[in-house]
This record gives sequence, structure tokens and C-alpha cells, in this order.
Amino acid sequence: MSGAALREASTRRTAALHLVRAAVRRRLAVPAASGAPAGRTGRVVVAIDGPSGSGKSTFADAVTTGWPGGAARLVRLDEVYPGWHGLAAAAGSLDRTLFARHARAAPGGWRGWDWAANRPGEPVVLPPVAPLVVEGCGAFETVEGRTGVVRVWLRAADDTRRERALARDEGRFDPYWELWETEWRRYVRRVDPLSTADLVLTLPATG
Repeated sequence: MSGAALREASTRRTAALHLVRAAVRRRLAVPAASGAPAGRTGRVVVAIDGPSGSGKSTFADAVTTGWPGGAARLVRLDEVYPGWHGLAAAAGSLDRTLFARHARAAPGGWRGWDWAANRPGEPVVLPPVAPLVVEGCGAFETVEGRTGVVRVWLRAADDTRRERALARDEGRFDPYWELWETEWRRYVRRVDPLSTADLVLTLPATG
């Protein structure tokens, strides 16, 4: 990318981050306005969803590292899916093992997935005090019906995102692209996630 293109990309990403932060502030203001106890900032969740190659991972990194005080914890659904057919299963399991427990101010987490061995990995446990940033295909379904959530949908043209995704994984994703796209399309038909988005963003490539 040229210098001008890089500056434009940086400006657009900064603007997108400001939109997310403003949406989080609005969510945090709701309990106080309704007379409910304030100070429950650890329960807020930012869910970043969208198809493969739309820029979710990079943007989630930016949202997490830019959180005031660096307090947010990042949850990548790549660590939760139980294999290439596991998009739908990840949503239900994370709701039970992480969000339901955090709503009760209890530690929660998930069982990781060892992609190299194609089997369950080690358990991950998070304390209930930090805000969560959840990113990955199907992120909106993991928080379905929950309050205190900011839902961010990232989009990109099909050819652009395929090029990004395959280049990012250096060939490891190539044999599974069509399989995962099928899983993704089933999710979109089943849930209609875009209809629940608070923000819809198209972000430039990183370079």
C-alpha cells in the first residue's frame, strides 16, 4: 500500500474504533438510566462477527488493546470451534460455559480445540471481572438474547475476503475454504445475524 493509502486505512480504522467505543458507552449508560445498579462494566461484551477474511481478528485486537486501562479480555472463536463442522456447536457451548457463568459473577471459560491433533485441548477459565471482546464467525449467536452486548458486523467483498483469508493462513486454510463457507452460509440462514448488528463496518486490509 502507498503512504496515502496507509494513512487512509489508519483513519478509517480509528473512526471505526471510535464508533465501537461510543456504542459501548451507550450500553453502559442504560442500567444507570433505568435505575439499575451501575458499575457492572465487567459484564459488557463486544461481539465481532462477519465472514472469513473480513478483518475480524485484526479489528478485535485493536478494540481489545485500545480498551481503557487494557482491561478487556479477547475470546477468539477459533479456539472454541470443535473442528471444521463446529461453528454452531461453539455458540451453544460458549453461552453455557462462559456467558451464563459471567452473568452470575462466576468464573467461566471453554474447552479449547487442538487443531493439529483434531481433538479437544486444554480448558480455559476467565474471571468474571473483565469486559469481553468475542470475535469470530458466529459471534452474534454466542451472545443471542443477552443484554449489555455491542454487536459489530464486519463485511468485505467475497473475492477480497477469500484472498485475505487464504494469504493469512499461508495455505493451511485452502482445503477447508469451501467447507467453512458452507458452515457460514448455514449460520446466516439460520440466525440472520446481520439484522441484529449495532454497527456494520467495512474495513481496509492492513497492508
